[in-house]
Amino acid sequence: MNKFSKGLWLGLTLVMMTSTLSAAEPAVEIHKTKAGTVFATWGPLPDQPTPTLFILAGTMESTLGSPYFRQCGNQLAEAGYLLVSVDIPCHGKQHRPPEPTGLSGWAYRCEQGDDFVADNNRRLSQVLDELIAGGQTNADYVGVCGTSRGGYLALQFAANDPRIKGVAAFAPVTDLTVLNEFKSRAKNEMVQSLSMIRNSEKLAGRPVWIVIGDRDVRVGTDESIELARSITKAGLEKGGQSQVDLHVIAEPKGHTVPAGSTDLAANWFLKRVGTPDNPPAK
Repeated sequence: MNKFSKGLWLGLTLVMMTSTLSAAEPAVEIHKTKAGTVFATWGPLPDQPTPTLFILAGTMESTLGSPYFRQCGNQLAEAGYLLVSVDIPCHGKQHRPPEPTGLSGWAYRCEQGDDFVADNNRRLSQVLDELIAGGQTNADYVGVCGTSRGGYLALQFAANDPRIKGVAAFAPVTDLTVLNEFKSRAKNEMVQSLSMIRNSEKLAGRPVWIVIGDRDVRVGTDESIELARSITKAGLEKGGQSQVDLHVIAEPKGHTVPAGSTDLAANWFLKRVGTPDNPPAK
């Protein structure tokens, strides 16, 4: 190899290496609050107050490590948002043997009188407390989103913590009794109390975005529509305006997030929650 060819080869190698490095995704980093709540971020914690999006789906690693479960977080990260997640109940380190994992674990906890939603809300609020106090999160720009069971918990968290400026739910569970895991427990008092529609008033007048396929029998298309209408009704009865965006989209696959939803949700977040450079219109 002559000097020219060798130099060209080295130059191309450096370009390829630089391109590979620049295209590398942020790593999922694990943290713990002073009170012991474990949480994850997509990339390092910022050194200044930053708009923040909580994302819920399963384990924190699988959620932030997957473009599908990051949903609109992919676009919002490019807009400067910090992405945060936790293990949801009965997943990852939040699984408590001998209980089953996943949704069956939720049903088991309801039978035990264990309010898994309240526990999840407590952990999320604790993480938000610490991120604000530590100067990593800008409290004026905080949102939450989630997929399926994570969408349910995202809605519950937004209803529980008024610091959440906007919530997006992708193909969300809204009524536990629709799920196969809860069919035999429909009359359980805790199961009934955890129906999302009971929190309609807490979300009245607040920015809520929901997308659901038109034939989602797993979590219930009709139930998502009913929830959206209930939140709107509660807002109007209070003399306010509805900020509910509901998208029912043709989706022959059934329980999945319809194509194009992430762009719709990201644009909605940037409009309703915004960033310091582009705050939401009042």
